[in-house]
Amino acid sequence: MNDLLQLKGSFQQRPSKNRPGFRNIPKNAPPVTSKYLTTLSVGLEQLGEYWKKEKVLGGALIDVRYTTVVAKSNRISGFFSKGQMHANSTVVGARFSDSDREKKHIITHFVHGDIIDDTIEKLSKSIILLNIEFKGSIDADGLEKLGSFGIEFNKYGLTRSTFCNIIADSHYVEGFGIPDNRINTKNQSIITIYKTSADAITILQKIGIDVPEERVISDTTMLLRPPQITILTEKAPYLIAMATEDISKLSYDDVLSETVQKNSHIIDSPNNEPTIGVIDTMFDTRVYFSEWVKFKKMIDDEIPLDQKDYEHGTAISSIIVDGPVINPDLDDGCGRFKVRHFGVAAKGQYSAFTIMKLIEEIVEANPDIKVWNLSLGSDNEINLNSISPEAAILDKIQYEKDIIFIIAGTNNRDPKTERRIGAPADSINSIVVNSVNSTNTPASYSRKGLVLSFFNKPDVCSYGGDMITEDFIRVCEPNGEGLRTGTSFAAPWITRKVAYLIEVLGLSRETAKALIVDSASGWSNKACDQRLAALIGHGIVPKRIEDIIKSPDDEIRFIINGVSEMYDTYNYKLPVPIDDKKYPFVAKATLCYFPKCSINQGVDYTNTELDVYLGRVHTKGIKTINRNTQSVDDGESHYMYEGDARKFFRKWDNTKHIQETFGEKLLPRKAYDNSMWGISVKTKERLGTRDGDGIKFGLVVTLKEIYGINRINDFIHQCELQGWLVNRIDLKNRLDIYAKAQENIIFDV
Repeated sequence: MNDLLQLKGSFQQRPSKNRPGFRNIPKNAPPVTSKYLTTLSVGLEQLGEYWKKEKVLGGALIDVRYTTVVAKSNRISGFFSKGQMHANSTVVGARFSDSDREKKHIITHFVHGDIIDDTIEKLSKSIILLNIEFKGSIDADGLEKLGSFGIEFNKYGLTRSTFCNIIADSHYVEGFGIPDNRINTKNQSIITIYKTSADAITILQKIGIDVPEERVISDTTMLLRPPQITILTEKAPYLIAMATEDISKLSYDDVLSETVQKNSHIIDSPNNEPTIGVIDTMFDTRVYFSEWVKFKKMIDDEIPLDQKDYEHGTAISSIIVDGPVINPDLDDGCGRFKVRHFGVAAKGQYSAFTIMKLIEEIVEANPDIKVWNLSLGSDNEINLNSISPEAAILDKIQYEKDIIFIIAGTNNRDPKTERRIGAPADSINSIVVNSVNSTNTPASYSRKGLVLSFFNKPDVCSYGGDMITEDFIRVCEPNGEGLRTGTSFAAPWITRKVAYLIEVLGLSRETAKALIVDSASGWSNKACDQRLAALIGHGIVPKRIEDIIKSPDDEIRFIINGVSEMYDTYNYKLPVPIDDKKYPFVAKATLCYFPKCSINQGVDYTNTELDVYLGRVHTKGIKTINRNTQSVDDGESHYMYEGDARKFFRKWDNTKHIQETFGEKLLPRKAYDNSMWGISVKTKERLGTRDGDGIKFGLVVTLKEIYGINRINDFIHQCELQGWLVNRIDLKNRLDIYAKAQENIIFDV
């Protein structure tokens, strides 16, 4: 087995060379007509009249309905833009249409009346110009040659760029409307309203709703009582961006097997083992491993508790502390971990509002804990068009702090019916874990992704038992040994591995997450089967930690950490071994990062996109292994529809996995004159707030030799010649280093 390698070297940074020119519509697209511009103008005039009468907001909330899923560059920029204010800065929400046939963007803007009037005026002037200069119709060819027609744009009160933007916007826009999400408020009590120029509490007070400070989660999300929701839906339904139920039934209840046996395990006292945070139900301090767990009850003392309230939480901590001893067939080689356990739920139900508040408090008070296990989840399905408030809180915490959550993928009570995963398993920055059984097939209780109709959740799978195949996870409960099944009991096995990678081996959370995902992906591209990917994510994580940090003799696996400071972060000096002027390898790579996310942006949830390129370097740049041309700058046109970019290259997803297929009849590939491979990570922003400045990323690259030859020593030697610092991740050496670092040193006085 080959050791995992850690490469440290300097990345170059450069800004984007692209300077946006005049916008156009796609080639072969139908022409834009003055008649259609008139239709859009009339629609805006009607909305303008409505909002002049509606005084609550001091502005207007307007849905822009698009003809397709649009790239950021194809969002409106002629409409709702004036002076230095760009339309993109007015976006307060995004969702997809309800049509099952084809997804279409609906993007919500908050604008003032003068902006609507200005847009109507620009439409009117564009209609006049279009009728006089182009007989009421213009296509892509006409827009491209616009500068050669000698048109005096100032005569029409327009500039060329404004006219181009109005025409391009009109091509992509299907119409306008007023947001109305009241249909989603049935039995819901956590409400997120659209962000406007006024304070949310002040706006609600205007319509007769008083929200005390203790029921506010963020500047737009709060807990409302049923009478208050009624007032909101009657007086200002347009304010509602999303709604979720506060009191949720925990998803694990109906997949527990009640077999209990007496426990006779013995355990040593803890020493300097790493500590993992657990947020769950209560913990019973009478169990044999209680010395390894520091427990704190976070719920009110007036809430009555019985034995059932201690079973789940105690079982989860038993796996994290002593799972390999209780389950020898699942021994991961990670040893034992100490636990800091926080009891936040009881009685099989939980308040999402309360838990959100508590999680922020718990994490803030325990800054030394880097890895957290959260095996609580809602029985309710996630919303396809909005992230849950619970997930949004977790994503926000992980963006702001150097920590990671591992979350259970929630369980299906009725295996005969497919169900989407429940909150907070829609957290984008977390690792979400589903279950497989002993036959390596999805467990009968599996629930499915995707999240926001796009993000690949769950991330991975582990062993969680299955009553159908009669295999169980052994756990310790208050009355002894229990046999359990569920994603709750799959997640801790991944938590242990992530904690080992971060706490013992000293890797970054970005690299740890990338290693977990990469180890699950293998060389068979399971993600091509969308139904399977919705159940198992990138695949099954190996049981043993050695299989994550080591690779077969015919593979070279290395990790790189980087920081994006400009548009392009790159290194073109990766010396992949050459044999007879060819590269005898196939490659795969996994990139992970933790972006800032915006719940108010709806389906356009992540603010930053990192686009990864890996492959041979030639005269025009990197010939990337997955044929990605989204951001290739080689002097040629590489137009790609946004829907295709998301589907095939995971655009806006914070976990990227790219790979070549390994199979029979592989041929080595030609080495170019440069004889190097390159890595390029390109950073793009959805909003104008530069949230990606300084964002860290972790990259795992695996090279598989097609003839089975071990070339790792050649690779290490060539890397060192190119200025890379190469470290072997040797388990024994790293364990010795960790043990030394944990020793208490007593100084003579």
